[in-house]
Amino acid sequence: MSEKIKKQFGVWMDKHHAIIAGRESNEVGNFVILGHVTNPGADKNSNENAFNNHEIALTHKFFKAIAGIMVNIDEVHVTGTGQIQEEFIKFLADTPQYKNAVSTESTSNKMEEEELIGFIAKHFH
Repeated sequence: MSEKIKKQFGVWMDKHHAIIAGRESNEVGNFVILGHVTNPGADKNSNENAFNNHEIALTHKFFKAIAGIMVNIDEVHVTGTGQIQEEFIKFLADTPQYKNAVSTESTSNKMEEEELIGFIAKHFH
């Protein structure tokens, strides 16, 4: 009986940018960069409530765009600056198709693509 191949992904993110890495062809191959997602943030608004609501909507859209790149997640490791990783993991846990994914997180400085690939490969080995 063969062991199920886990679909593993890694994400480096801050509030405005995310880099998504996953395995080539969703197999046990090397990790590659699958995409980038940006969140420009809300424009300044004199109405604080409208600004906050717009910021929340943009963040939710940002999370959906990231998750859309990672199809059928089994495991994901999220790293980056600030607390946005925790919010993204909560988003995944609250979304039916991602709720069973194993999510881990860490804090790290900004990474370039090659650094992220090495970091995620080391994490899953």
